[in-house]
Amino acid sequence: MFREMRRKRQQLSQEECAEILERGTSGVLALCGDEGYPYAVPISYFYEDGKIYFHSAKSGHKIDAVKREEKASFCVIDQDEIVPEEYTTYFRSAVAFGKIRILEENEEKRRAIEKLAVKYAPEESEESRSRAIEREWKPLCMLEMTVEHMTGKEAIELVKTGGRERL
Repeated sequence: MFREMRRKRQQLSQEECAEILERGTSGVLALCGDEGYPYAVPISYFYEDGKIYFHSAKSGHKIDAVKREEKASFCVIDQDEIVPEEYTTYFRSAVAFGKIRILEENEEKRRAIEKLAVKYAPEESEESRSRAIEREWKPLCMLEMTVEHMTGKEAIELVKTGGRERL
């Protein structure tokens, strides 16, 4: 169902893809938008156990797209080092494909937003995070994408130099 990567020497392992998703702080969520146009939106997230979680308002283009089509992809750029003298970039990225859904139950929604809050405000107290969540609870929507396929790629220059340690 999913295409094989053409440049296999540059392909990252599933473990490396998961590591990119775990350490990333933002990515681009791609959905089927209005009139069949792709809709790609930069978004914060967290990844855990083969699932990616996103926050959203309860209405808007993103939610309309999710309600229309559950298939989605999500891309995270882990490294993007411009090398002018070589007319290239030393990049590393991962793309996840899967199905996305709106979390409907308050308990699963709360669990997801708490984990997102910990990722982005780890130094804040539990009480502080809880107050922030309560303030935003009414308009908050949480999305969960179940990853069905992941692929990752890095620049051939990184492959040749063992650049995976460059981070």
